[in-house]
Amino acid sequence: MEERLTMTTRELDRLKVIHQVLQHKLTWPQAALQLARSVRQIGRLCARVRTEGHKGVIHRLRGQPSNHQLPAGRLAKALELIRSRYPDFGPTFANEKLRERHHLVLSSWTLRQGMIQAGLWKPRRQQVIHRAWRPRRACVGELVQLDGSDHAWFEARAPRCVLVLYIDDATSRLLDGAFVAVEDTVTLLRTTQTYLTRSGRPVAFYVDKDSIYKVNRQASIEEQLQDSAPLTQFTRAMRELGVEVICAHSPQAKGRVERSFDTHQDRLVKELRLARISDKESATRFLHARYFPAHNRRFAIEPANATDAHRPLLPTQDLAAILSVQTPRTVERDFTLRLQNRFFQLLPDQPVRVRPKDPVLIEQRLDGTTHLRAKGRYLSFTPIAKPAPRPPSVAALAPRRDRRRHGWVTRPAPTHPWKRAWSERRRRRLVGTAHARTGETPMPPPVVLVDPGASQRPTHRDPSASNGRCPHVVRCPPFPPRPPSITTTTTP
Repeated sequence: MEERLTMTTRELDRLKVIHQVLQHKLTWPQAALQLARSVRQIGRLCARVRTEGHKGVIHRLRGQPSNHQLPAGRLAKALELIRSRYPDFGPTFANEKLRERHHLVLSSWTLRQGMIQAGLWKPRRQQVIHRAWRPRRACVGELVQLDGSDHAWFEARAPRCVLVLYIDDATSRLLDGAFVAVEDTVTLLRTTQTYLTRSGRPVAFYVDKDSIYKVNRQASIEEQLQDSAPLTQFTRAMRELGVEVICAHSPQAKGRVERSFDTHQDRLVKELRLARISDKESATRFLHARYFPAHNRRFAIEPANATDAHRPLLPTQDLAAILSVQTPRTVERDFTLRLQNRFFQLLPDQPVRVRPKDPVLIEQRLDGTTHLRAKGRYLSFTPIAKPAPRPPSVAALAPRRDRRRHGWVTRPAPTHPWKRAWSERRRRRLVGTAHARTGETPMPPPVVLVDPGASQRPTHRDPSASNGRCPHVVRCPPFPPRPPSITTTTTP
């Protein structure tokens, strides 16, 4: 029976060289140089071809089970665990949890292929978009990307919340973060205070163009006269601390924090589920105790320069006063100020002279206290209740007469000359509109000629003297003939 062998192109080339050696056309060193094998291996191949024929050049492990294959049932067990406990996990993250919690060791690629065949994972093809590359900063703290992500971090176990993260641009290291209810100015100031206390002052913050960081309006006339751009509370506080705030023109510009949220919305949600955490305070402690260290060990890289660019807080920088909501107000004549329907009475004894119409800065600090500052000094004041409304005057308390009851009509009567003139103008406008719609030309108004000598002329006019403008010509009978003159003679 004829035996068929399946050989690769390399094996065919090897067999040709071995045949040339067996025919004494090549020596063993020459064949070893052509096949990149040792001289002893060429001798073994020649011996195998003499005894086994063409099958001697085929590798002995062909058709044999691999020495590195998985033990029987390990992949099936891993897929069963993923189906029951980690149905929405990706291959890489699921492989980490299998190795950490169940001591099942296998490659992520093998697990991915098994999950695809079992229908537990659908491969996704990423669309390639061309972007211009921006080099990383050299030192830690030279540029810190700040952003928040509103997401269902606790799934259905708790309401949605926001995760605020501070990520270093040089190393992709998570420097700080917290779960908050909403991303607003007061919350950002509070989380930034925690970050500055722990790490120090960075060189710059890289943020988006949200209204928390940038005033999205044109400067007022007063600001244009002072040649100053309007600042938000956060940007003003960072400027006082010597920290630059850079606004990105697109989400892709601060891609480190944007891509980081893609990872956290997958991994962190499942880590919180496995840890059975459903509140913001416990989740924030979990971030600093377990998640941040593990994430930084896995994904952070070494900076180009080992110098830490964070600067310490200076003794002259009052962090509680700087990180506050500051609102300018003007002193009233009664030495009071008003803010958000709250009233403050300035006391007589002040460290500086304060007069009416002087500017005062009201600080609403993060701890809930309120301070008044003028000319660099804090003023003494006391909060007062809302003043009672002023009593109405006697004229206001007098009964008001009903104008309509007593005939005081506020609108002119229909017979008023103003009404008639308005009606005539409206009638002419409507007639003109109708003629314009039908294409007809309205008859021009009659021409009235005023002749000062008309009183000396006869009342009846000759029909031939008509100018043709009057549609009805009344023909009057001719005047009777004038009688002859009678001469009267007086006899003396």
